Amino acid sequence: MGSVVQIFALALVIAALSEWLGPLSISLGVGKVVLLPMIWALLIGLVLGLCAQCVPAPLRLSLHSQHLAAAILSSALFLFIAKLGLLVGGSLPQLAQVGWGLVLQELGNLVGCIALGMPVALLLGIKREAVGATFSIGREPGLAIIGERFGMDSPEGRGVLAEYITGTLVGAIFISLLAGFVSSLNIFHPLALGMGAGVGSGSMTAAAVGAIAAQHPEMADQVATFAAAANLIATTVGTYLTLFISLPVAVYAYRVLEPMLGRKRKAHVVDDTKMAAVSDASDASEAVVHAPVLGLGMRLASWLLVGAMVLIGNRIGYGVPVLDALPGVLIIIAAVLVGDLVYVGTRRKLPAVCWISFIAMALTFPHTPYAAEVAALTGKVSFLAMITPMLTFAGLSLAKDIPAFRRLGWRIVLVSLLANAGVFLAATMIAQTFVHTL
Repeated sequence: MGSVVQIFALALVIAALSEWLGPLSISLGVGKVVLLPMIWALLIGLVLGLCAQCVPAPLRLSLHSQHLAAAILSSALFLFIAKLGLLVGGSLPQLAQVGWGLVLQELGNLVGCIALGMPVALLLGIKREAVGATFSIGREPGLAIIGERFGMDSPEGRGVLAEYITGTLVGAIFISLLAGFVSSLNIFHPLALGMGAGVGSGSMTAAAVGAIAAQHPEMADQVATFAAAANLIATTVGTYLTLFISLPVAVYAYRVLEPMLGRKRKAHVVDDTKMAAVSDASDASEAVVHAPVLGLGMRLASWLLVGAMVLIGNRIGYGVPVLDALPGVLIIIAAVLVGDLVYVGTRRKLPAVCWISFIAMALTFPHTPYAAEVAALTGKVSFLAMITPMLTFAGLSLAKDIPAFRRLGWRIVLVSLLANAGVFLAATMIAQTFVHTL
């Protein structure tokens, strides 16, 4: 219980401080990046973890506390998914107009990472690890697919594990900076950028949406709506497309490109002994995360406490009185609770994020009774105010992954980041061709 109190107390202070600090805009020649409160929150949490031996006892994060923060993050992200679902429900008629755009932009998620990451990996001397590191963004479904096909002790398994660790540790920061910079160039329509942000990772989608919305505040809700729809497709249909299209394409690309780009290169791989400390062939994802499983009571407590953090951040950062936003936060928590119960009741045959998204969308679907009232109440809760607490817990959990990150080597980290960039950019470019229908 002491660890729980410590984690939530630290998270509340960090999130409130980050909202108070506000955004910082940095000009980079033709474009700019904006360091949003969510990035401050992530960085402050990470620094606390890294300086655990140098800070007073109340601020000292043990390894157990960091794993607990990771578990709370996984649970708290459901609130963000519900908020996005509420935005999607009221916009379903508009989304229907660009339906094919949402589906086809998923092809960007499939091939963009390979197109940008694979050639660089081969030029850097990375061999079969390149397949695992570039066939997807390397979240949990990617680990499962590679583990079943090649085994996690294979070069492909080490590659996807490297992508997983890189994405966990710096994925949100990287995608936030990239999305903000690309958005500032005004090359792509904000809605195309929003669709590109739906990469199939809750924290990375949240970070990208926040950065894009900061550049286009007048379209913030629409950007979040299209990102949510794209993320839902990536989470459900995208998993099967990754298995049946993306992985075979990555294997074929390696077979064709390796003789041209990599045959004469000195091999640089993720060494078996170096990954032994973070990888177990039977269950690699457990070796990386080790997050405790939260029971229903603890999940409900985490949603209520994170909801309180959202209310405070919403007041500090966006000026909405706590009592005005309270009904909206309670509706979001209720949607998450019902979705979670349905998920458990249906024996987990569909991911919980799908059920939560469906229930939230139903609440604001135009033909649902009181949909307009629900939309008005939940509209007082800024989705940007919801992102900061999520990335606060991400920051508090990251220090435990630093040793594994150091062992990866700069080559595989660079390739992993390029794969993530390729997913976002390719999906955005495809989506750009469809926004004229809106």
